[in-house]
Amino acid sequence: MALKRGLSGVSVHRNRSSGSRLPILILVFFSVLAPLVFFVGRGLYISDQNDIQGASRKQNVDWRERLALQSIRNLITKEVIDVVTTSTADMGPLSLDSFRKGNLSASWKVIGVESSVEDNASSESNQKATDLKQDSPQVKDAKILDDDHSHDAPARTLRRQLREKRREKRAAELVQKDVEATVKLENAAIERSKAVDSAVLGKYNIWRKENENDNPDSTVRLMRDQIIMAKVYISIAKMKNKPELQEELQNKLKESQHALGDSASDADLSRSAHEKIKVMGQVLSKAREQLYDCKLVTGKLRAMLQTAEEQVRSLKKQSTFLSQLAAKTIPNAIHCMSMRLTIEYYLLPPEKRRFPRSENLENPNLYHYALFSDNVLAASVVVNSTIMNAKDPSKHVFHLVTDKLNFGAMNMWFLLNPPGKATIHVENVDEFKWLNSSYCPVLRQLETAAMKEYYFKADHPTTSGASNLKYRNPKYLSMLNHLRFYLPQVYPKLDKILFLDDDIVVQKDLTGLWSVDLHGKVNGAVETCGESFHRFDKYLNFSNPHISRNFDPNACGWAYGMNMFDLKEWKKKDITGIYHKWQNMNEDRVLWKLGTLPPGLITFYGLTHPLEKSWHVLGLGYNPSIDKREIERAAVIHYNGNMKPWLELAMTKYRSYWTKYIKYDHPYLRNCNLSE
Repeated sequence: MALKRGLSGVSVHRNRSSGSRLPILILVFFSVLAPLVFFVGRGLYISDQNDIQGASRKQNVDWRERLALQSIRNLITKEVIDVVTTSTADMGPLSLDSFRKGNLSASWKVIGVESSVEDNASSESNQKATDLKQDSPQVKDAKILDDDHSHDAPARTLRRQLREKRREKRAAELVQKDVEATVKLENAAIERSKAVDSAVLGKYNIWRKENENDNPDSTVRLMRDQIIMAKVYISIAKMKNKPELQEELQNKLKESQHALGDSASDADLSRSAHEKIKVMGQVLSKAREQLYDCKLVTGKLRAMLQTAEEQVRSLKKQSTFLSQLAAKTIPNAIHCMSMRLTIEYYLLPPEKRRFPRSENLENPNLYHYALFSDNVLAASVVVNSTIMNAKDPSKHVFHLVTDKLNFGAMNMWFLLNPPGKATIHVENVDEFKWLNSSYCPVLRQLETAAMKEYYFKADHPTTSGASNLKYRNPKYLSMLNHLRFYLPQVYPKLDKILFLDDDIVVQKDLTGLWSVDLHGKVNGAVETCGESFHRFDKYLNFSNPHISRNFDPNACGWAYGMNMFDLKEWKKKDITGIYHKWQNMNEDRVLWKLGTLPPGLITFYGLTHPLEKSWHVLGLGYNPSIDKREIERAAVIHYNGNMKPWLELAMTKYRSYWTKYIKYDHPYLRNCNLSE
């Protein structure tokens, strides 16, 4: 019984223990598993809700992040979240990086709480969360009163004003930065445009239309370059004793030179030129592998360059001499005509050699012209053009002076071709007995040994003027060139006279020049100076004290060729005496070189009245860019320069203004083969 009771007690005890465990299990289930199921279910529900919201916003948020956000919501009160939402509305979304960097808005900072960049991220965030919890009632009040600013506390009002000021300042800074960036870009563009040379770009820019295609003469230049390099390697091969390579280079050089010939463009090359270039390129490559030495090649090229420069200098000097010779030499056709006319003149009886209306030669009321020339054809153009454009030819008187050689031809031409109703008279300068070396300094200087050496021994190494061929011109030996300084002596009974060169053409009536008021000056002429050229310092030696003391280097020069001279004032001021004084001082040519313009500038210094430029247009003998309208408006056009209209080297574009006054069907012109 006792055993039974013991057993029954054990069973009861077990039943009791089993019965007591069941409530414990139920309690454990509801205390542990039920919350777990609840949270899992709640997480799934929140996940579904967030998925729906994420789908509407097209964002894919990880469920772990959502769960963490939900946990934060459980930890932080709704008031704190509202403060965060309110603060980030103006600042944009916050990130963990902004928390770590300490870039919090001033509205988040609470008095008594310090935030340091040096603190680590975890301690900083925990500290701020604690502060926010402690301050949540205050923040809640701020949230409630945020919509009604009239009840704001002073601190909140101050924070709100600071936020507004920061926003305005930020906006102003952004606008200012945009303006500054635009200004900087504009200034940089302006500076770049200033630094660009438009003239150079306009001429050489590779993007220009004319440079879109390959240079048409590139093959010619390539062949010339190959020839130069072949000459260099031939010299080096000879130096390094490589006869086979030297011979090969010489053979290819001859072939390339023969193929190139006188070609100036690719169109002139033969068909074999490209094959020659290819073969020459192969030989040059071979020579480069065996002979190339930078120092040797550079030295050879430098030597070739110096040789080429010497050749260019020599050819330039020769070209200058030939151009001067061609410019001052009478063509064969004109010389032929002059000789034929001379023969015919001296076959005439003396009574037929006289010109009519000789009584007009000293009448001061007529229009008198002075023309000094040894060129019959040129003189005829001056007279014909003047008469053809004159309103009343009968009032015009021409005084021609030539040398002994052309005296007969000049007379015969105008006897055969009289200038209508105008008066003409021809004189021989050699018959002016008063014009001798005792009176004229130029004639005396021409008779000296030094002047003869200057003219006739120009190539002598001791000759000081040997380098300047321009001033050793034969015309300076003739007194026809200096006779312009003796006009009152040649024409003592005239009051005014218009001096004309023989390389001019008259296109309008010139009688208006006699009514121009010279204001007491002696010479009426067109000035030739521009901003910085054709002034006194171009013609005179201002290093000499006689020149520097008496003249202004910037004084304006003027042109001989068409000059109105008041002979009365000339005599009063003794112009010829002034000329003699300066000419004597220049016996050693230290004041100016030879010529008539420099002494003319000195003699008439302060005594020249400037005429209107349309009276006299110059430069047709050297300037190819004279405006055609300017030429056509001019009363007189002047072929000053080397390209005279009667020479083959004349500029074609200007020659017709001269040839229109020549009758090429004249028997003397036809017999001497003189044609346009």
